[in-house]
Amino acid sequence: MTCVPSVLVVIIGRAGSKGLPGKNALTVAGCPMICHTITDVRQATLVDRMIVSTDGDDIARAAESMGIQVIHRPAELADDNATVDAAVRHAVESVQSEADIIIILYANVPVRPEGLIDHALRTLLDSGADSVQSYTKVGKHHPYWMVMMDDEGRIEPHVQNTVYRRQDLPELMIPDGGVIAVRRESLFDIDPAQPHSFLGRDRRGIENPCGAVIDVDTEADFVLAESILSRAGQNQGDSPSSAETIVSC
Repeated sequence: MTCVPSVLVVIIGRAGSKGLPGKNALTVAGCPMICHTITDVRQATLVDRMIVSTDGDDIARAAESMGIQVIHRPAELADDNATVDAAVRHAVESVQSEADIIIILYANVPVRPEGLIDHALRTLLDSGADSVQSYTKVGKHHPYWMVMMDDEGRIEPHVQNTVYRRQDLPELMIPDGGVIAVRRESLFDIDPAQPHSFLGRDRRGIENPCGAVIDVDTEADFVLAESILSRAGQNQGDSPSSAETIVSC
């Protein structure tokens, strides 16, 4: 008899944000930003339970309005020094969940590909890995072309580079914020001296096309997400029922 693992989704969203204040509760395409992530989870087929971890009252109200249990995060897990995995462990322990797999989603990602959550889960299960995270190509923002600038504007290369054309750069990927799937034992077996040790030893990735995930950290990100979601609504028609197929809040 095959044992089917249990899956808990933890959506994390702080009230504080220096880049775009209050971003997780901002209205995007007619709904608080976090509501789009909640809808993504509801469309997944392999998830057993969903909770939200936050220190923000507006974020909590938005989640509760959609019937989602909210874990109120303590201040020490909501400042600029708090780590993602510490907040997630707190949420898991707060609801006394024994889930085998934890899906970590950011509340400030209102745009992600359809089926991404299930894709990450299936990859984790099929590979036997400790974690699976979504990535995208770095594109033109390649480390080979990054520089350091001093107070007088003098430039020093970040790394020594002899590549001239972009198409000749070595292909690199960067986490896009779309999804993290991690096994419970990896999430709780951490080495404080090693950043991201909660992802375990066997770490796998799935690739998203450039721009398929919008991780909102700036006003420009917000405008782009609003444009994408609004256009998606127009393509499905302008009736209220069509809008609800994108996000229900």
